[in-house]
Amino acid sequence: MIDLTKKAGFGLDQRHRAEQRFQWAGKLAIATSLLFLLVMVGSIVTDASGVLRQTQIAVDLDLGPENVNPSNPQAASYGRIVKSSLRDMFPEVTRRKDKKRLYNLVSPEGSFEIAAMVTDNPALLGSVQTLWLTASDDLDLFLRGKVDISLPPKQRRISDAEITWIKILEDGGQLRRVANWGFLSSGDSREPEIAGILSALIGSAFSLAVCFALSFPIGIGAAIYLEEFAPANRISDLIEVNINNLAAVPSIVFGLLGLSVFLGVMGLPRSSPLVGGMVLALMTLPTIIIAARAALRSVPPSFKEAALALGASPVQAVFHHVFPVAMPGMLTGAIVGMAQALGETAPLLMIGMVAFIVDIPDSVLEPATALPVQIFLWADSPERAFTEKTAAAIIVLLIFLICMNLIAILLRRKLEQRF
Repeated sequence: MIDLTKKAGFGLDQRHRAEQRFQWAGKLAIATSLLFLLVMVGSIVTDASGVLRQTQIAVDLDLGPENVNPSNPQAASYGRIVKSSLRDMFPEVTRRKDKKRLYNLVSPEGSFEIAAMVTDNPALLGSVQTLWLTASDDLDLFLRGKVDISLPPKQRRISDAEITWIKILEDGGQLRRVANWGFLSSGDSREPEIAGILSALIGSAFSLAVCFALSFPIGIGAAIYLEEFAPANRISDLIEVNINNLAAVPSIVFGLLGLSVFLGVMGLPRSSPLVGGMVLALMTLPTIIIAARAALRSVPPSFKEAALALGASPVQAVFHHVFPVAMPGMLTGAIVGMAQALGETAPLLMIGMVAFIVDIPDSVLEPATALPVQIFLWADSPERAFTEKTAAAIIVLLIFLICMNLIAILLRRKLEQRF
């Protein structure tokens, strides 16, 4: 006879082993994904670490009356003064080609830095002053060991003569590394050593403000109507299907729509946060509507039924009893939609926000760029130093995304009501 007890026990052991294998497979998958995430984030952080500090070079500048007119210091040729000072520091450099390399030790924006210093402190005028100017990105990369000097001179951006000059400056205490606050406080530049993300941050903030101001009230209103008041007919079904389909439409399609309607037909200013926010609002609306309807469905029907039984009108029942309870879920969906909009690049490229913008925008009508677009521009640049800027900008974008998702979680836990 067949021992059913042993057979049942054998089958149970087999199922337990299969379950254990499945659990280990899940743990392995999670560990692998976390490993890839750590490698990716670690590589970004490593590349971005160089942006935290920048190199400055001390230069003795003759700001006497023969070079700078005290009554009009902004008209002085500070670039010529810097070049003259560098020639005085290295008088043995006489060839034209070597002089150009010598001048490249200081950032091309050094003259603007001097003008700003003189404006802030007019007492600098009238004598020789030792000022710390931003060094070029090539000098900065060399000091941080990012230049392979074992390569032939023609295969690297820095020559043997420049390396010799850098060593002399370093031994003389004329080089220092300081915190690079300009990365957060200045706009974009074609020179990587002074390029910053403030203009992109302001552009993103303006675009998100316009996006939220348009998408949140429209999305919440549409969700309440469709969920609570719209009649159940073919038109409502068609609208619901289209909303669900729009949530899956590629974002570049919304950019094409903004290009043809907002710029082509309405004539709104190109590259402005106003147009960018309107395009992002179109893209975010389906997400907000779907999340808001789900929040309304999560409210127990007894809330509305009790209000109606006590004599409240349907509008009063929805807005006084159902809507306040569903509001935390609606806010969460809106913030998640805003976080998605913050990381979008394709629709903004279509409306011209890919332009090179140096100035900080003061309103939603001025030309601006956005943080993801700034990352795209820097990643496409051949300059080695822009690689580090790109990594640092990615970290800033990730921090904003994490903060927005954290706010959504905290709001939901703070405001939600449990039944």
